[in-house]
Amino acid sequence: MEIKIELTKNPKEKPSSENLGFGQVFSDHMFMMEYTEGKGWHDPRIIPYGPIAYDPSIMVVHYGQTIFEGLKAYRTKDNRVVMFRPDENMKRLNQSCDRLCIPRIDEELALEALKKLVDIDRNWVPDAPGTSLYIRPFIYATDPYLGVRPSSTYHFLIITGPVGAYYKEGLNPVKIYVESNYVRAVAGGIGAAKTAGNYAASLKAQQEAIELGYTQVLWLDGVERKYVEEVGTMNVFFVIGDEIVTPELNGSILPGITRKSCIELLRSWGLKVSERKISIQEICDANEKGLLKEAFGTGTAAVISPIGELFWKDQRMTLSGGRIGELSQRLYDELTGIQYCEKPDPFGWIFPV
Repeated sequence: MEIKIELTKNPKEKPSSENLGFGQVFSDHMFMMEYTEGKGWHDPRIIPYGPIAYDPSIMVVHYGQTIFEGLKAYRTKDNRVVMFRPDENMKRLNQSCDRLCIPRIDEELALEALKKLVDIDRNWVPDAPGTSLYIRPFIYATDPYLGVRPSSTYHFLIITGPVGAYYKEGLNPVKIYVESNYVRAVAGGIGAAKTAGNYAASLKAQQEAIELGYTQVLWLDGVERKYVEEVGTMNVFFVIGDEIVTPELNGSILPGITRKSCIELLRSWGLKVSERKISIQEICDANEKGLLKEAFGTGTAAVISPIGELFWKDQRMTLSGGRIGELSQRLYDELTGIQYCEKPDPFGWIFPV
């Protein structure tokens, strides 16, 4: 399908690259495509960014049938624009489609649309250190109907916007509250899909954690409430002795692309990485014995976020002396070095725009 392009006649003023927040400013254009049962996906186009009018009964509002992705484009020192593993995002988008009963997209067409959109708005890609263009593809149900069933029509959009650090701490360690009361997801549910409901389920616990002075919540499994799963916006890793442990993908954990990249990097360095069940008690015991060297989160938004403190019940664990750990720093330097094309890319992760 041909992607039609309509350029804006009213370009917006771009913010300074020096003081960018996250998810507050959006670029001039967006990609849009529609699905109609019996016709399939159709009318792919890039149009000026702006509001869209819908019927109040649109199904996504009432039943939450929606999925999304998150990835970034980067400006290199020689002024090129590149993306990091966008093919993996489109594969995962289709996995979420399957779980939410949404028709699959053509991944090659989506990648083509993504490249064209970023190219048209390439002047929105910031150049200050640590900044990037955040990219949000998403699909949602559009039938005007009040009844529980999969929709017969959908919209697929991609929007972008310049961003700085996701956490105000930047690369400084964050404080994490281990949640024992609320449950976000269980195996067999939708925890492995990138869908809005997962994040809605996390808000209450996150709000309470923030009130206690913590940045995010570390979720435990929803059945036994003892096995570590993930942080609200990140997968999580623990360095215990000579082993690097991350919770296994069990159907309730998002299969993070940064997580996958870190595992591939760590194994290429000859380090022992285990994807397995790990209980919060095992982490506490390792900390008491001096074996817990560091912990960190991984995700597109934050890249690597070192964890400086874990609080579980009445136990407060300070990690790495409250400083970024050696492995966290090495991973951050390597990943961002590849993303900004300042280091070799032996894995073929970089896609030029």
